[in-house]
Order: sequence, then C-alpha cells, then structure tokens
Amino acid sequence: MLPDSPFYAILDTGYVSEERCVEKFEELVNGGSRLLQVRAKKESQQQRRELLESVLKARESLSPEIQPAIIINDDIELCLEFDDVGLHIGQDDTPPEEARERIGPAKILGLSTHSSEQIDKALSYKDGLLSYFAVGPIFPTQTKPDYEAVGLELIHYAAAKKPSIPFYCIGGINRENVSQAITAGAKRVVTVSDVLLATDTTKAVSQTISKIRKEL
Repeated sequence: MLPDSPFYAILDTGYVSEERCVEKFEELVNGGSRLLQVRAKKESQQQRRELLESVLKARESLSPEIQPAIIINDDIELCLEFDDVGLHIGQDDTPPEEARERIGPAKILGLSTHSSEQIDKALSYKDGLLSYFAVGPIFPTQTKPDYEAVGLELIHYAAAKKPSIPFYCIGGINRENVSQAITAGAKRVVTVSDVLLATDTTKAVSQTISKIRKEL
C-alpha cells in the first residue's frame, strides 16, 4: 500500500557507496521518508539483492510506525523475490500491464513519465494498475543527464488532470527550488542528490518535507 507521504526518497548507489547504504537509509527514514526506492543501476542483480536485503533488515529494526514502504527500481525478478517490495519502472522497461500481472494486485507499482502524452497514457490504465506515476525531470539533473528537463509546465499539466492516483515530481528538485514545484501544482516530490549528498541527510529530508507542507 502506498503511504500518504509528500516525500519520496531514493537510495541511489550513484551517490552512496555500498558501505554507507544502510547508514544513509536510516538517515533518510529518520528525516521523515516513508516511501523509499532502492536504485542500483550499475550493480549486478546479486549485488542489488544483497543491498535490498540489507535495507529490509535495517527496516525491521525500526519502530513499526516509521518503517517505510520499499520499492526496487527496474528489477521485476528481484521484486518477485520479496513479498513486501514494490516496483518502479521506466518507459523503456517492462510494460505496466505486464508488470502488474506479474507482481500481483497488492504491490506498489510506479511509472516514470516525461511528457504530456506519457501522462495521458499512464492515466488511461484501468484503476489499480498503477499506484503512482512520476513526472520529470523537472529541472536539469546529473542523475538523468541524458534526459531533457521538462520544466514546471508538465507539473501544471499533470495537476490539471486531477489524477485519481498520486504523482511525484522528480529531477533536480532541491530545498532551494522545491517551492517552485509546489506552486506549479505538485503535492509530492522526490529529491535525490540534494539529500543524499548533504552533510546531514536527516536534516535535509526534514527541511524538504517542512518546505513542502508549508507551501501546500
């Protein structure tokens, strides 16, 4: 079940070393993250499995009320190995209909969108197929250097559709510009490098969430 959270954290091994992943996971959660994606694009599936297992073990040690929902990025086979792990897919990954059929009705399933046409497609799926969709990259970002920033206009477009499922805005969002995303119509955001590279990740997440709630 998708938590009602305005902030979506991504534990990205492009920014966090393997040795620090559990520590960084705990910092993200202590800051207020209740939805967290494990993204390990350069690692093998076995390495991703070991990372995911370490994160799930760390989650078990937390108080139940702060345990976040965990999502794996673009690895449906790994998602299927764990009962309580959701899946996020991109436009070039497993088609959403196939992904939902394989992971079943109960797991979280999210989809990236980068254009008005892709948003329309995401909203055309039958109820229950997607749990959420992501819109971005809103601003230029080194996390996705090959993607052209879509700008705040795509947030306006998504919000105007009044979607029945939540959407998260992602890409170059940080504590300095998050208010722009909220003003454009976002109610939920993802930040990656701004919180992962912060000296105090817990504080950075908490500040981001506070800014979101202040603008809503």
